[in-house]
Amino acid sequence: MDLLAGAQWFCIAVDPGAVRHPDELGAIEGRWLPANVPGTAAGAVRDADGTNAARRAQTDASDWWFVTDVATAGNGPWRLTFDGLATLSEVWVGPERVASSDSMFLPIDVVLGDLAPTVRIALRFPSLDAALRTRRPRGRWRSSLVSAQGLRWFRTTVLGRAPVFAGVPSPVGPWRPVRLLGGDDHVVLSRRIRTAVTGPDGSAEIEVAVAGPEISSAVVRMGRYEARGEIVSMPDGSRSVRARVTVPAPQLWWPHTHGHPAGYRVELDLDGTSLDLGNVGFRSVTGGYEDSGFSLRINGIDVFCRGIVWTPSDPIGLNDAAQTRKVLEQCVDAGINMIRIPGTTLYERDDFYSDCAELGIMVWQDVMLATTDPPDDEEFRASLERELRTLTSRLAGNPALVVLSGGSETEQQPVMLGLPRPVIPAIDELLPAVAAAEAPDVVWVSSSPSAPPGSEALPIDVGSGVAHYFGVGGYRRPISDVRAAGVRFAAECLAFSIPPGNDAIEKEFGSVAAAGHHPKWKAAVPRDNGASWDFEDVRDHYVRTVFGVDPATERWSDPERYLDLGRAAVCEAFTEVLQHWRRPDSGCRGALVLAARDLVPGAGWGVLDHAGVPKAPWFVLRRVFSPVAVLLVDDGLDGLQIVAFNDDAGPLDATLHLRSHTPAGAVPTDVVVPLHLGAHDAKTLSWNVATAGFADVNHAYRFGTRTFDAVSAQLVDATGAVVAESVHLVGGAARPVERSVGLRATARRSAEGWSVTVETEWTAQYVRLDVRGFEAADSWFHLPPGGSRTVELRATAGHTAPSGRVAALNSAVTAPIRVVAED
Repeated sequence: MDLLAGAQWFCIAVDPGAVRHPDELGAIEGRWLPANVPGTAAGAVRDADGTNAARRAQTDASDWWFVTDVATAGNGPWRLTFDGLATLSEVWVGPERVASSDSMFLPIDVVLGDLAPTVRIALRFPSLDAALRTRRPRGRWRSSLVSAQGLRWFRTTVLGRAPVFAGVPSPVGPWRPVRLLGGDDHVVLSRRIRTAVTGPDGSAEIEVAVAGPEISSAVVRMGRYEARGEIVSMPDGSRSVRARVTVPAPQLWWPHTHGHPAGYRVELDLDGTSLDLGNVGFRSVTGGYEDSGFSLRINGIDVFCRGIVWTPSDPIGLNDAAQTRKVLEQCVDAGINMIRIPGTTLYERDDFYSDCAELGIMVWQDVMLATTDPPDDEEFRASLERELRTLTSRLAGNPALVVLSGGSETEQQPVMLGLPRPVIPAIDELLPAVAAAEAPDVVWVSSSPSAPPGSEALPIDVGSGVAHYFGVGGYRRPISDVRAAGVRFAAECLAFSIPPGNDAIEKEFGSVAAAGHHPKWKAAVPRDNGASWDFEDVRDHYVRTVFGVDPATERWSDPERYLDLGRAAVCEAFTEVLQHWRRPDSGCRGALVLAARDLVPGAGWGVLDHAGVPKAPWFVLRRVFSPVAVLLVDDGLDGLQIVAFNDDAGPLDATLHLRSHTPAGAVPTDVVVPLHLGAHDAKTLSWNVATAGFADVNHAYRFGTRTFDAVSAQLVDATGAVVAESVHLVGGAARPVERSVGLRATARRSAEGWSVTVETEWTAQYVRLDVRGFEAADSWFHLPPGGSRTVELRATAGHTAPSGRVAALNSAVTAPIRVVAED
């Protein structure tokens, strides 16, 4: 039994060095705050004084104490364990200091003797700001990410400690679980599980270190398969249990886009007491640099990795499992099959990784290094090595983990400063050796970005290895630059200041008129440290170049349209870049968008806002990343290309419906093409060939007046259901605003739930659904003249029927959603 389960904790901030022993706390005048553990000091401030106060909290400036009183029963030994204390920490039990740590990423395990009937556990977290004032050797380069260069000496996160994370407090406190277990409890100290498939069978090699009472019998179970374990007593009094379980013809784990993410629960039975060792899976993963481009193969199948760069769902308290699970489920719905946890943040909770395995989401895990020079110091190296060994032990056997990387921009930073790529012992020698020994079934990448091993390319070169591509985005290259850049794998891309929905803006800022100039709004707009521009300037640049309008004039005259143009410009960039990269002939095998979710309210990098609500480009991801998809790509004088995908594990027999639409709504071309797509298959067809004739549908030759206003493609399965569709607007994105395009919206309820059918008389550009109390599965899409689309709705807040309006970027008039009789 965990004696700290349900314990009431309190915390207090004091001046650095003012209280060095828990007995001195009684003389301190200050405000004690109730605290959730696991949790952070900022989380306690939020619970007491609100979110805004927590965001303003200067948690690194003070020493923090967390205390609780525990009633004990019986004699020792007791085991006090901490999964993570951020960052400098001391552990006191009664009047005795029993442990200390200088890493937020390492666990602490303390064996205690007999305890008093009631004992106080006190945790001291000395001020990191004070510690940073101690002079230490400088690195070989200065990080542009952080202001305090001394952070390179501390094993902690830069989350909240870099200007780019404005509004996020630094995490201080017992941010991961704390337990006090009696001597009669079996405690898993470490676990190592290695799965493999050899021939028709799978095997799991399991080694578990256990503390607690004597063991006479150990049995490891994986579903209906089991094996008796060998018990070995260790010099420190713990026991090692080793077993090998054979699973005949195991089900393989696949990313959800390519198959079923099969898993097996592992349990360790010790004399009738069952310990949960988590889920494992059987899969193979190989990574390589064929023709200088990085790619991954899962179970022998080449996988286009599409996804996001992760941000914590609760950047203040760091422990909102429900919100994290919700975001992961949203990722599955959007066709995302990979999440990268960057070296600028922190290792996630155990249930994050198990949820990824269950849901079929691959994880690219950076070591927590970011832009700074890792010291080649013996103590630092030992801490970093133990950190990676701890992580790989936690995740051993988890099939979701497919890539380990030596950090974010660890190699890029010195090169961007004009230095030759230096030897970096941490990522060149230490970490890859640990990864090879502890996680041999995971692909190692030196850092993100990085050049292919042994090549003369630089880490900043986007046409080889692993790239961070911001040509379209921060560097304001034309959207067509994506074709020239030749990106092979984008581990970060498409960073834009993306406005959330108008409802969210009005709730947080009072009015959409605040967007673009209000200080509170600007504080949330991402900005590179030291730059004279921010990412809202980037978005405005694409509004100007894509739509041919002056964004400042639009903002002054019509703030709501200014925001819509910004959202649409980002959608244009996302669509063109991601469609190109997903094409089989692009040479690109991965695209991870920066970033998942905003950390604070406003126009951040996230494709989800700070509350987890999808922003406009989220729906682009959902369409382009779908396992079964059809894309229309403009290849200029080569005409339109139709690219159809079936990433699923089974074949798909369908028909491809191709239509061209004139501005008047006529359909000169209406062709049905039978299409067979095998498992994990893609096919590219020329529009001209598929429709048996040249018609210049994309107006590339410009012979006279443009004939067509839109073309559409639908992939229809054998039941008649539309499984994928795409609409391409001919003539570019800059279109005049019409008084009305004839929008209509009808809501119906069926056994499956509510849906809205949107219809239009004329071309509707970027149709947006604003539905109160419901979340639309699709939005920000085009409709051809006379076209329609049915969108599923999911109830979010107590509304029994949908209401709201639909709008289009090129229509001055919006249309109400009309509810008709239920089916």
